[in-house]
Amino acid sequence: MTTSERVLTGERADLAQTLALHRDFLRQTVRELTDEQAATRSTVSELCLGGLIKHVATVEERWARFMVGGAEAMQAEPVDWQGAFRMTDGETLAGLLDRYAEVAARTDELIATLDLDAARPLPQAPWFEPGATWTARRVLLHLIAETSQHAGHADILRESIDGARTMG
Repeated sequence: MTTSERVLTGERADLAQTLALHRDFLRQTVRELTDEQAATRSTVSELCLGGLIKHVATVEERWARFMVGGAEAMQAEPVDWQGAFRMTDGETLAGLLDRYAEVAARTDELIATLDLDAARPLPQAPWFEPGATWTARRVLLHLIAETSQHAGHADILRESIDGARTMG
């Protein structure tokens, strides 16, 4: 049984629906853009809209691996963090959105099935408190915050490209 066939209630439904809402804001922001527009750096930063989609998908995928297998699983595949915010040759907005949808479906399945109280030690990093652990619930709250924050960034980038706004 997949998440789409399952009826979530309570906390799981709240988490899934909130994450879906912010994913939809992000997807809506790139609606009707060309690949060239999605790759445009419209500010002095490296950010582009396609890069934000790629980044959010990568981060969500890594946190999903963390919820299942801990820090080691999260860090099992190297990430080009410098290239994570740009579209590279051969990447298309449609392809990035498809990958994001696949990642989202896997995360949604975890929301429906994981023990939300299961806690794992965080990876060692300067931005995490040494020895801290996060529950699956805490990871999902972090994903909601991350997705929401980047949807706001995307809205600014989109407005600077063609004046369109999704959140204002």
